[in-house]
Amino acid sequence: MKYLLEISFLGTAYFGFQVQKGKDLPTVQGTVQDAVNAVFGRRYPVTGCSRTDRGVHAKQFFVTVDPGVDRITIPTEKIPTAMNAALPDDIAVKSAVTVPDSFHPRYTEMEKEYIYVFDNGGTRSPFDAGRAYYVPRPIREDLMDEAARKIEGKHDFTSFMAAGSKIVDAVRTVKSCRVRREGDRVILTVSADGFLYNMVRIIAGTLLAVSDGRISPDEVTDIINARDRSRAGSTLPPDGLYLNRVTYF
Repeated sequence: MKYLLEISFLGTAYFGFQVQKGKDLPTVQGTVQDAVNAVFGRRYPVTGCSRTDRGVHAKQFFVTVDPGVDRITIPTEKIPTAMNAALPDDIAVKSAVTVPDSFHPRYTEMEKEYIYVFDNGGTRSPFDAGRAYYVPRPIREDLMDEAARKIEGKHDFTSFMAAGSKIVDAVRTVKSCRVRREGDRVILTVSADGFLYNMVRIIAGTLLAVSDGRISPDEVTDIINARDRSRAGSTLPPDGLYLNRVTYF
């Protein structure tokens, strides 16, 4: 039996989710393991549903805690309160349930949804520092949304994968890709059966280039078909990127 914890976190202070071997760097995984050690009395393995990069945030994220054959006396429903007392303010456990040993948070079939947030106010907001990407010029969210819809479907997304990535199969199915404005914020929402390294940040950079007039909405299909990273837009900073939703099937 394992415990499946739903957590959320601000990634600003962390070098991504995963512990980096040989490096003494703060990570979300390491911090959660510290809390597990404090609550359970042992540093049980913690496995995440995704490998978020440095500075990326998560509104919904899942980890498993595997106590092996040990008998845990803490009631499952009490685990979130106990864990939150041992965690820093930028990480929170929202719920805990038990799952079979066969459950793997990353390889069990799922759909993930990311959002990328642009701060498009007249002046930069200090409250969005590290939490949104500030763009001082006007953003054409209508053009971005038109282009975003062309990303939907099953495609080879090599053009939207970080150069030098070792992934061989770049085919993914994007179920929805939309852009909307909420006041001074422009929000890109992308859901798919899987994502490549830096894929959402490259999509965001490409759509911003569409807004700026450097790429036309109709060119997006050609960029996808080219399977050439140099054809797409820049990789935007992680500040505005959030893992928004994870759904298991």
